[in-house]
Amino acid sequence: MKKIGKLLLILIGLLILLGGSTLAYLKLALPDVGEAQAITINADAAMIERGDYLANHLMVCMDCHSERDWSKFSGPLVPGTLGKGGEVFNHDLGFPGVFLSKNITPYNLKDWTDGEIMRAISTGVSKDGEALFPIMPYSHYGKLDQRDVEAVIAYLRTLPSIEAEHAQSEADFPMNFIINTIPQKSAFSQRPNPEDKLAYGEYLMNAAACYDCHTRQEKGQFVGKDFAGGMEFKLADGSIVRSSNITPHPETGLGNWTEAQFVERFKLYGDSAYVPHDVTKGDFQTIMPWTMYGGLEERDLKAMFAYLQSLEAIENTVARFTEPGT
Repeated sequence: MKKIGKLLLILIGLLILLGGSTLAYLKLALPDVGEAQAITINADAAMIERGDYLANHLMVCMDCHSERDWSKFSGPLVPGTLGKGGEVFNHDLGFPGVFLSKNITPYNLKDWTDGEIMRAISTGVSKDGEALFPIMPYSHYGKLDQRDVEAVIAYLRTLPSIEAEHAQSEADFPMNFIINTIPQKSAFSQRPNPEDKLAYGEYLMNAAACYDCHTRQEKGQFVGKDFAGGMEFKLADGSIVRSSNITPHPETGLGNWTEAQFVERFKLYGDSAYVPHDVTKGDFQTIMPWTMYGGLEERDLKAMFAYLQSLEAIENTVARFTEPGT
């Protein structure tokens, strides 16, 4: 019996040592994406204009890095807060911790090199080497054309500087260890020629990270069919909104939509005459930043629609909205 007891103690000790070593590795050795590139971006007006388009209408960086007015439909941006950061993603919204978006105006980025900003956007590793929680879909951004990421950086440098400090994000256990395994080295691609409609549409869909919202997740793992919707988003009033099925299924998806209808749906929200209506508790609300996507170019919308129509048609009826307390 003494021998068995001694063996058990040794086994427990080994397990504790192994567990401690694993946690130490996760904290000290990861993330491992390499050093930031030693680059200097020489921007011209065309590059800055491209970055403006990407940051505000396709990648919609400003969706999370500005204040949104949730008393209005689709949460349009609050004027004067572009790049200010401070949006909170916490337990009430279903996140494993409390995460705040960063101030990405020159006030906060003045001491960052272009390479450090590039690494943060495309790999998910901050200036100080810390892993970023993937609310920002950096796994998608790391597959873009590097010139597009450079254009976004050039644009960010032109934003009005806003003096705003925010608390540090805090991940719950065990996410505070898991988070270090998420960043990956970037694998930049070449932006396809727009004439290749399907390839260009796929590139745009990746840039907009449509997959992440329109594919159902549970605890950070994709469990639903690709682009078939059903992803749940908890809203501050306790209601739940779910993403739409955007596969070409004729009854439950976009199968009966025409290209013109698809383009018109987006352009409606980009019309200067459009004014988001007021939303009160229990009213249908969406996290889809329609007023930002409303600025997408018609050519790009047509390419995105073409790509969506090329996908497998998946039958999946989605209950779009659940009122608080139901």
